[in-house]
Amino acid sequence: MDSAGFPDEETPLVPDNSPIQSRRNHTRDVHILSCAFLLIFLAYGAAQNLETSVNTEDDLGTISLGILYLSFTFFSMVASPVVRALGSKNALILGTTGYWLFIAANLLPSWYTMVPAALYLGFAASIIWVGQGTYLTSTARSHAKDYNLHEGTVIGHFNGEFWGMFAANQFVGNLISLAVLRDGTGGSNNGTTLLFSVFLIIVTLGTILMCFLHKGEGRTEEDAQDSSPSFCASLLSLLKTIVTPLYDVRMLLIIPLMVYSGLQQAFVWAEYTEYIVTPTLGVSGVGGAMAVYGAFDAICSLTAGRLTSGLKSITIIISGGVLLQAIIFLWILLGYSAESGVLGIVYPLIMAAVLGIGDGVLNTQLSALLGIFFKSDTEGAFAQLKVWQSASTAVVFFVSSYISLQAMLIVMLAAIAISYTAFVFLTLREKASSSSTA
Repeated sequence: MDSAGFPDEETPLVPDNSPIQSRRNHTRDVHILSCAFLLIFLAYGAAQNLETSVNTEDDLGTISLGILYLSFTFFSMVASPVVRALGSKNALILGTTGYWLFIAANLLPSWYTMVPAALYLGFAASIIWVGQGTYLTSTARSHAKDYNLHEGTVIGHFNGEFWGMFAANQFVGNLISLAVLRDGTGGSNNGTTLLFSVFLIIVTLGTILMCFLHKGEGRTEEDAQDSSPSFCASLLSLLKTIVTPLYDVRMLLIIPLMVYSGLQQAFVWAEYTEYIVTPTLGVSGVGGAMAVYGAFDAICSLTAGRLTSGLKSITIIISGGVLLQAIIFLWILLGYSAESGVLGIVYPLIMAAVLGIGDGVLNTQLSALLGIFFKSDTEGAFAQLKVWQSASTAVVFFVSSYISLQAMLIVMLAAIAISYTAFVFLTLREKASSSSTA
């Protein structure tokens, strides 16, 4: 992704004494951030997909993931002040250590390695994602200010590039798994040890790449000087950070969409792969189906980001994304049955593609929505996003073994209805508000 989308950057290559020389190359930082996340999460995402298959003894893999997302939920509530204290760049670098440790634990999987690694990854994931949202949004705002561009459009473009690159992790990571385990070594120690060793090297490269980011511009020096007050003041500040966004009606109306975003991701990981892909394509087909999911997720993220310019465009894009996912859920609930032959291969892949499109829509548009609405507390807004996403994901991991696919589909359709109704109410409210102030 180059800067062609921002025509004001197309200045002479060597402008003498031009003020543009003092401007930071914001698009460079977006490229670095996107590539670093691609490397880290292609390793972690593929490892997560394998957890329930390679760590089967006493459900170690499933329980570790449940613990991870519960930890993620808890620490997301306190991640905002941590990111504010560290700075978004330092939070991003520190956050990578959790993914490195979790993958390393898979080289010697046991309750003594996996559970502590999962707990720490919950903390690391909370600060890396709040740091990502804060860093990307502040970079987009600075870019819009420096080059006199529309802020909403730049936020949409930057989020489109990031989420497009990020979504490609499912495609690339699953291809690596398929290549390393192509001889059916998925159940052998040699095969999985080699695979997780490769993933460990990839995460290390992602961490190194993260170090080349410029420092974020979201906070002034005055903001940093009032740190380390008394314990009571710190506790009150923490509670304020958690609670204050909930006083904003806009946040309350977005939260149902955050919850649905986490539910639909967990549905793909826990339900779609088990009940749709495995019966027709087998365990070996999971990697291919998830690669299709990741490819369409990436393409949609890039496209949706380019089409985002404000609340009106966000409304249209989200409407299309949730409608497509609702159609898939209704198809599975009312008329789908496992087929043999070509249709048995094509139908799961079509579902993977559409579910990937919906995920790409939600990732880009939720990030753009928070960036546009919550300029004064970006860290708090993105912390709320991760709290609700990770909590809903953890719920699916823990209850999926106890409810049927049909019941889960009904839950998904109900979540779509509630979240979309709240979102439409938000857009109508904002439209009325802007009309009254015009």
